[in-house]
Amino acid sequence: MSRKRIRKAVFPVAGLGTRFLPATKAIPKEMLPIVDRPLIQYAVDEAREAGIEQMIFVTGRGKSAIEDHFDIAFELEKTMAERGKDLSVLGPTRLGPGNCAYVRQQEPLGLGHAIWCARDIIGDEPFAIFLPDELMHGSPGCMAQMVAAYEEVGGNLISVLEVPREEVSSYGVIAPGAAVSDTLTEVTGLVEKPAVEAAPSNKILSGRYILQPEVMRTLEAQEKGAGGEIQLTDAMAKMIGTQPFHAVTFAGRRFDCGSKTGFVEATLALALERPDMGAEVRAIAERLLAQP
Repeated sequence: MSRKRIRKAVFPVAGLGTRFLPATKAIPKEMLPIVDRPLIQYAVDEAREAGIEQMIFVTGRGKSAIEDHFDIAFELEKTMAERGKDLSVLGPTRLGPGNCAYVRQQEPLGLGHAIWCARDIIGDEPFAIFLPDELMHGSPGCMAQMVAAYEEVGGNLISVLEVPREEVSSYGVIAPGAAVSDTLTEVTGLVEKPAVEAAPSNKILSGRYILQPEVMRTLEAQEKGAGGEIQLTDAMAKMIGTQPFHAVTFAGRRFDCGSKTGFVEATLALALERPDMGAEVRAIAERLLAQP
């Protein structure tokens, strides 16, 4: 059965980043670097690896640095070229004409509302969603793993990870159905931030989705859920039973870069893996840990 290819991805990046103040007073949190790449760059690189062609950024006021990052920096590139500098480091930051779109979310009404703001650009196509706060580290990337699963089962897919049960109240949680394979499970229900004793599993949504365009019709109702916000999880839950719905257990590591400790962990983990600096960073860490 032929399926519509996943060509478009939505990146909700309108948040204020208040947990990282004062760093985010003038710089979008998505532009904070993990080593030497902004957080948003990791998500876009993951999307490209999965074959996605158009990046749709749902932005807010003060987010123009994201647009500038994926544009051509003429003065910078001209100066570097004149000085004989290697320009290849800037290659991944270029999104070609028509390969990126920006829409504004004027009010912070929730993730579901942010996705709904991109409805006209999505049109009648299935699409991916990336929450850039979740840095998904693996090879192949998380979205590439999900696209492979989508080509097998179609419908809607979400990326999940298992966490200790006492942590489930901070996340969206799935009710799992039949296992299709070791990494692919049917989804029979979704609940946003359940109480620990009421959680249907310890499998949490981890910031990557492939959804059919019908979710936009569900979001049109603008119904408010947990926290008084328009929740994407609630809209997805209403689609269960009307379309195939599966969870992909990501084979890789997740870093919660929405928290300061997760951000530091990601920086250390990725720096330690790099051949140009890993040994030096390990020596620094060992020296710091040895200090009283």
